[in-house]
Amino acid sequence: KKPHKILILGSGGLSIGQAGEFDYSGSQAIKALKEEKIQTILINPNIATVQTSKGLADKVYFLPLTPDYVEQVIKSERPNGVLLTFGGQTALNCGVELERAGIFKRYNVKILGTPIESIIETEDRKIFAQRVNEIDEKVAPSAAVTSVIESLQAADILGYPVMARAAFSLGGLGSGFANNKEELTILSQQALAHSNQLVIDKSLKGWKEVEYEVVRDAYDNCITVCNMENLDPLGIHTGESIVVAPSQTLTNKEYNMLRTTAIKVIRHFGIIGECNIQYALNPLSEEYYIVEVNARLSRSSALASKATGYPLAYVAAKLALGIKLPDIKNLVTGVTTACFEPSLDYCVVKIPRWDLAKFIRVSKNIGSSMKSVGEVMAIGRKFEETFQKALRMVDETVLGFDPYSKDVRDDELIQPTDKRTFVVAAALKANYSIEKLNQLTKIDSWFLNKMKNIIDLLNTLELHGNPLTQELLLKAKQYGFSDRQIAVAIKS
Repeated sequence: KKPHKILILGSGGLSIGQAGEFDYSGSQAIKALKEEKIQTILINPNIATVQTSKGLADKVYFLPLTPDYVEQVIKSERPNGVLLTFGGQTALNCGVELERAGIFKRYNVKILGTPIESIIETEDRKIFAQRVNEIDEKVAPSAAVTSVIESLQAADILGYPVMARAAFSLGGLGSGFANNKEELTILSQQALAHSNQLVIDKSLKGWKEVEYEVVRDAYDNCITVCNMENLDPLGIHTGESIVVAPSQTLTNKEYNMLRTTAIKVIRHFGIIGECNIQYALNPLSEEYYIVEVNARLSRSSALASKATGYPLAYVAAKLALGIKLPDIKNLVTGVTTACFEPSLDYCVVKIPRWDLAKFIRVSKNIGSSMKSVGEVMAIGRKFEETFQKALRMVDETVLGFDPYSKDVRDDELIQPTDKRTFVVAAALKANYSIEKLNQLTKIDSWFLNKMKNIIDLLNTLELHGNPLTQELLLKAKQYGFSDRQIAVAIKS
């Protein structure tokens, strides 16, 4: 029996790590429910969002996403069902609190989509590790602790360096790496201010970070919609990394091994709708760990939807109502159903945008906690082209992959900053070898070779670009050079 009135928990106020991508999933969900002729009620305190616009939800409450306010709305509106996974971490945490307080049961509200137990299991690190071990998969060696003393004991067992992070938090709040007891003590105190549970992980810095977006319906049909690879290795938050879709440096065996695991995990947790799974993959062997599973629409799902043209949030909302995957039409193509896995003959690059100049006394280093305030996405035929397009979109003053905007500094290659990309460009211009750059940055050699192609072509343009031949112009365009960039290079 389909519910006739559904409550959606929206994306809440804007903060670093939680912005437009959750507005995107919420508004898609409302459209999907309206198609099914279901009345929608939305709670979202943020007026500046698309989902609160006139004509989308039937009723909007501009109230904070806290259990007390949500309970009041449930009391007066009496919805049959509620969607928790479309408003990011804030909505999810609020939903978990309401469930624990027995509010949903009291007012007879059904949680649609992924069962609340699965959400708690994926968020609580201790239970998550146990559940993953049940199907013979591995999570990164870690310990869940509740005090500074416990965290120091855990680190002694795991061995330094370790990473500390707060559980149930978004954008890696209060997380970081510690090489010794002193650093860990400071970190633990910071993280325990955000959450009562703290996770100490063995550091896998330098491993590849790979993500899959998986969709499953209530009848156990499963597909992987998109897989993505972070250009920056593990140790940098996904929201701070340059992300490439589809992955470029995985072998066929690695790709399928991780895909099979992703489907195995989503089935084991009983997730219905959309989920995002992140892996750490050892670049020197086929060893991998599951870093985390997000049983909600995440920042990566918004990117995957736009990169593949597969409306993940729309499909997830329909699946939450118990509709089968083969019965859902893909709105973008209009011909296929939601059961088709998209295959891409192009490359997509996402680059974060930082506004660190606005904040006083903030370190320029990037790491496991989010500082970026937005992101851009570029599409192209080749990685070189897409990469340069994206760099120009992030900042209008940038020409592209420009080796002249920063000086070469080895320490900046080792410890990434918001401008590291341009330091890599300068290093390639200064004839650093790919091997040396790979050791310093831990960026995969495949990407470094592609970046070298751009710099090599720039050198050719500077030396032999005037007069410009047709072949050279075509090649420059294929590598994503803009007219202005070519003009500067050939000094015309």
